[in-house]
Amino acid sequence: MFGYSMIELVRTHADKMDQPLREQILNLFKPLKYTPFVFHNSIEDIIRRGKKLPVIVEFEKNLYDKGCEELKGTIQNCPNSKVRQDFPRISCSSVDLTPNTLEELLTTCHGIKRIHSNSEVRALLDVAVQSANAKNVVRNNTVLTGKGVKIAIIDTGIYPHEDLKGRITDFVDFVNGRTDPYDDNGHGTHCAGAAAGNGAASSRKYRGPAPEADLVGVKVLNSIGSGSLESIMQGVEWCIQYNEQNPTDKIDILSMSLGATAQAYSNENRDPMVQMVEAAWQAGIVVCAAAGNEGPESQTIASPGISDQVITVGALDDRNTSSTKSDDVIAGFSSRGPTIYGVVKPDIVAPGVNIVSLRSPNSYLDKFQRASRVGQAYFTLSGTSMATPICAGVVALMKQQNPSLQPPEIKKLLKNGADFWKGRDQNIYGVGYINAEKSIPKR
Repeated sequence: MFGYSMIELVRTHADKMDQPLREQILNLFKPLKYTPFVFHNSIEDIIRRGKKLPVIVEFEKNLYDKGCEELKGTIQNCPNSKVRQDFPRISCSSVDLTPNTLEELLTTCHGIKRIHSNSEVRALLDVAVQSANAKNVVRNNTVLTGKGVKIAIIDTGIYPHEDLKGRITDFVDFVNGRTDPYDDNGHGTHCAGAAAGNGAASSRKYRGPAPEADLVGVKVLNSIGSGSLESIMQGVEWCIQYNEQNPTDKIDILSMSLGATAQAYSNENRDPMVQMVEAAWQAGIVVCAAAGNEGPESQTIASPGISDQVITVGALDDRNTSSTKSDDVIAGFSSRGPTIYGVVKPDIVAPGVNIVSLRSPNSYLDKFQRASRVGQAYFTLSGTSMATPICAGVVALMKQQNPSLQPPEIKKLLKNGADFWKGRDQNIYGVGYINAEKSIPKR
């Protein structure tokens, strides 16, 4: 039977391979099932030796060093296979390997806990700030603007828009390796503006909640808004290391308007992306993650939003009004809980429909959604992607008012300060509608 040896490999080691990887291996042989039998052995040999599979190898935590040593020793003798990057913080390495190398690893390396497909991660596609009660919040005779707070936008990049002038303090590119800020998709720029745009090009009309916050652009998604598990892990790891290297000028918040379909592990903490964002959370960085755009079905919360620690944000349709009204409803696309692990999500909802924010000229979205342009400088998009940076902007106000607040405290304040709706399902609306004024203590 064509591909029989790999079928046996999958059966034997199913407990150490995630489902997407198992399917990927089996699908290698399906298109060729009608190939004449005489060619089977030679074609199978070509696939086993030459087909590259991008994976994330996860080691048992107490065997990480030994596992890495065994992995690199094995890879060294395997053509077309290589270790790409180590992630010791979560006991993982990203690797390109062939089916032959995969088989050798699974049969000879004893420190491997699980091998994950380096699967695709994608971007989750005027009155929003007022409706979140995030405009003109005054504490200690100071209007809170996010000044002195740093937000990392982990996305498609950031275009140096007029509304962000002088506030993109750092930029790193895990896609093309460029050093100057840019955004060839437009999604990340829109998210940056939703969090921290100052409205300079619109007479202050289109402003984010934190118009004086600093921004860090972390490009992990390409021009069509697609990336990989590895690139997201690289971006989050870079932010953690940034703080270790800059203890007096840290990143305070990660805004992650991206996600992948959650995979069914024994629990969410076995998901490598969840492990990485929770490492950031434990390091003192607030993580705001999009719930996803796969509503109205239940159990559609995306990873890393399935994490029980981070702040998972759903999208509300505020009906283009600045006041919170009983007729505001969840956006039809906003993903619903519970998570596939039974955890109530999202945590909170924020405006996410027809959000006017920054335009990245000549980017992918700008070219293919011309009708979404608002004047020359702005763009309209909808999604939990837009709700997430609005939440991140509100968190920036909280950090400005009290820099010592830790992520769990901020999450608790946000949830306690939300506008509640009686009789509405928390697996659709979370605890309620984000309200900056009520979430920031008056002291």
